[in-house]
Amino acid sequence: MSKDDHELESLSAAVRDRFLAEKRVLSYDEYLGQVLEHPRRHTRDAARYLKSCFDYFGHYSVERPYGKSRRWRLFDLEFQASDGQRRRELLAGQEQAQEAFYRIVSNFVREGRANRLVLLYGPNGSAKSTFVACLMKATEHYSTSDEGALYRSAWIFPRGRDGQTIGFGSEDEASSAQHTFANLEPGKIDVKLASELREHPLLLLPLDERRKFLSRAYRAHDLDDTLPDLIWNGQLSQKNKDIFEALLTAYSGDLRKVLAHVQVERFYISRRFRTGAVTIGPEMAVDARERQLTADRSLASLPGSLSTVTLFETAGELVDGSGGLIEYSDLLTRPLEAWKYLLLAIETGEVALQYSILPVNSVLVASSNDLHLRAFREHPEYRSFRGRLQPVRMPYLLDYRQEQQIYDAQIVPQMQRPVAPHTTMVAAMWAVLTRLLRPEAKNYRNHALAKIACSLTPMEKLRLYADATVPSRLSADEGKELRAGLADIVHEVDASDVYEGATGASPREIRTRLLDAAQHPDYRCLSPLAVLECLEELCDQKDYEYLERKPDDGYYDHRSFIDSVRDEWLFKVDDSVRTCSGLVDEAQYRDLFERYITHVSLWVKNERYENPVTGQLEDPDAQLMKSIEGILEVRDAEDFRRNLINAIAAHAIDHPGQKVDHSVVSGRYLERVKASYFAERAKQIAEVLRGMLALLRGDAEHLEPGPRSRASDALEQFKSHYAYCDECALEVLDELLHRRYLDV
Repeated sequence: MSKDDHELESLSAAVRDRFLAEKRVLSYDEYLGQVLEHPRRHTRDAARYLKSCFDYFGHYSVERPYGKSRRWRLFDLEFQASDGQRRRELLAGQEQAQEAFYRIVSNFVREGRANRLVLLYGPNGSAKSTFVACLMKATEHYSTSDEGALYRSAWIFPRGRDGQTIGFGSEDEASSAQHTFANLEPGKIDVKLASELREHPLLLLPLDERRKFLSRAYRAHDLDDTLPDLIWNGQLSQKNKDIFEALLTAYSGDLRKVLAHVQVERFYISRRFRTGAVTIGPEMAVDARERQLTADRSLASLPGSLSTVTLFETAGELVDGSGGLIEYSDLLTRPLEAWKYLLLAIETGEVALQYSILPVNSVLVASSNDLHLRAFREHPEYRSFRGRLQPVRMPYLLDYRQEQQIYDAQIVPQMQRPVAPHTTMVAAMWAVLTRLLRPEAKNYRNHALAKIACSLTPMEKLRLYADATVPSRLSADEGKELRAGLADIVHEVDASDVYEGATGASPREIRTRLLDAAQHPDYRCLSPLAVLECLEELCDQKDYEYLERKPDDGYYDHRSFIDSVRDEWLFKVDDSVRTCSGLVDEAQYRDLFERYITHVSLWVKNERYENPVTGQLEDPDAQLMKSIEGILEVRDAEDFRRNLINAIAAHAIDHPGQKVDHSVVSGRYLERVKASYFAERAKQIAEVLRGMLALLRGDAEHLEPGPRSRASDALEQFKSHYAYCDECALEVLDELLHRRYLDV
């Protein structure tokens, strides 16, 4: 055997072993053994299968400013990453929609079948299609696991030695009772009729015997679940029922001989090959049809008893999606008459075709934008559909960090030029700012909260939604009121059709702007500066409805949002330069603030401390407290100190055993101390910044050795720690100098 032959044999053996391990082909008796071993796994309809898929991947908690949310891992597409694939279609955010969908599917399981159409609605580009794509990808992967194994059946008719098909007068019929035809070689099979509906193999058992068998299997495993209607009451399709009855007659009621003709084959969900995962576009046609099977010349070898029976085979999207998930994309753009049949299909779980009844064993999901849904609500037929619809709202994201994940996953990996830090952040911030609604006092019962909410600027609201940052201009009491009422602000207009996240820039538009920015002739990299210029061009075009809205108290002023985002970006760049300059250790101002907290705590408790230098007991450092409170512009020092210690104590109670993180509890105060600390050193920072630019331009001959060394060290750290290339660094630092340090 040659080396190549040995390699092929090795590969062949690996594939064969995997084929056998996956139990790809079983006799009916072997399949029943699998059911007895794992009864719950093998008695699922489409709804239970989808719920099992959710549970298989699991979930985890995510902290949001307004509380904890449960996020389902399947929407992270981690299984794609483990397979070496890019996770371009992962779903960013939308935890509320995830939870609502899981709750609906769980209700389907309790009711015994999927008896509602799940309608995902929201503005164009709000990830409705991505939501369904994640579900389909997850079920595809799940179907390859042992827990997600799916089986369908096919009829096998081998030809006997006398030339007749076994089961219909052949002299070899007696042998069929002693074995199965499931594992015959293809050359010995005369006819194979698969179930195009991928019907559950258990439906081949007569109803009474099926119920008794499953009851025994469930009792053996102490399972008290209620079986889905599909398994407990379901029947074979017309074609398979006719074949079953013909065989039962031919074998004089011997069920074992009938089931010897059954091959149980494992199948896998595939969106690409339209197996258990189908997307139906807004076509104007019924989604299922029939063709006469016995008219097909390729099936002329059918046994005589069957050739006298008119068999029909179903086809179409409803058939392809059987056993899995069917998506009706942009459903409400279809004329109502084209999908009115869904009313009865959802209600009864069946679709009436010309010659037979098609059972619907699928979870049906549709998508629509707000405009079409509002129009549908005005239609006279809407009331008939409302009880059969389960709406799930999917707004645009309001957390810029989640929005940034979209562009980091879909745009950055495609770039063939460097991408500067914070580029996608700039785009995400601007997009979210366009979606925020101006708070209105009439929507709040709490008048104090209403006043604070209405005073928020768009940028303050953006920070509040992202990480619960309380504006430093607010008093301690106002900050406490704002944190306590954050959920009320987030859900202020949820009950309205004009909800927050219903309008504004679509991620699709922003992706286009990012791609345009990557080709900007004035920039060598995809940088925030290029993005900001492209956003200015977008504002000039006025092609979108949200851009036509008049500014109102700072909101909907999309051009000014560009300046706001620029300031936020430059603040982050400035912070990076300060850190890299080496002039100030970040720990210094943190230590200063923590010392302030320590002395305030002593003051509140009316305690003294031991001076580490003198060893004497002394009062809290009044000068230190006064200095920090001057930076923070505190009006009532006593009240401020008590509120601060109370907030820290409350955080400690909520997080037992954890060290207090002052950047979380007192982040806004810490930032002001930090800003003051660096403001005193602005001239030195400007000198380092100019030196960094001189090095990047190749024009550093005039620098003295000391400044040159500091600038060189800062530039090296800036590039290595924050992933800047020379071109990106030059563009960014030059912008920072002209915007922040030109006159320093």
